[in-house]
Amino acid sequence: MNVRMAPSWKQMLEPEFQKPYFSSLVSFVKKEYETNPGAIFPPASLIFNAFDACPFEEVKVVVLGQDPYPTRGHAMGLCFSVNPTVSPLPKSLNNIYQERHSDVGIPPSSNGDLSAWANQGVLLLNAILTVKEGLPGSHANKGWETFTDAVLGVLQNHPRPIVFLLWGSFAQSKIPLITNKNHRIVSAPHPSPLSAYRGFFGSKPFSRANDSLIQWGLTPIQW
Repeated sequence: MNVRMAPSWKQMLEPEFQKPYFSSLVSFVKKEYETNPGAIFPPASLIFNAFDACPFEEVKVVVLGQDPYPTRGHAMGLCFSVNPTVSPLPKSLNNIYQERHSDVGIPPSSNGDLSAWANQGVLLLNAILTVKEGLPGSHANKGWETFTDAVLGVLQNHPRPIVFLLWGSFAQSKIPLITNKNHRIVSAPHPSPLSAYRGFFGSKPFSRANDSLIQWGLTPIQW
């Protein structure tokens, strides 16, 4: 697969690339793309887009999702983000924009591409990095979770403190992996329509993240 990843991440994750599970994972993913042309998301070149758009040394905030959008044309390798041409936006992303407006006053956008966040140090990481069209979770338990758990392990030793935005029970199940007390966890219900009104709205994740960054002497995110 012709994938892109920032050199710093390649260096940090090299030990994972050498492990048997990762070799098996790569074989599975390659076969999926070959046997289901156009129906595995994101495009193969964007599988590691989160790691390319936000190099290791620049990470200040981590947003953890579950797996890519299974809708054709949506997924682009950043959790919760969609290609800028997608309309209407996914409901979870609409709710994220609604909470952002309430929290920090930025009006909702019709553009669902969150690359601007990634370029400021927000690692938009899905726990599972590929999916088959129309089948959420179809690439679960193939090795991606082992890999992204290792990513969280690498982030434990980041030279700077990091804010982890964990929305929903799946993301919060990773809290035991975040043991470095220098980091901050900001958790809330998932922004999906099923749970947004159960506590995501009003949770103020954007201002809370920025408050921590400012406290640490770091530049806040222009959400």
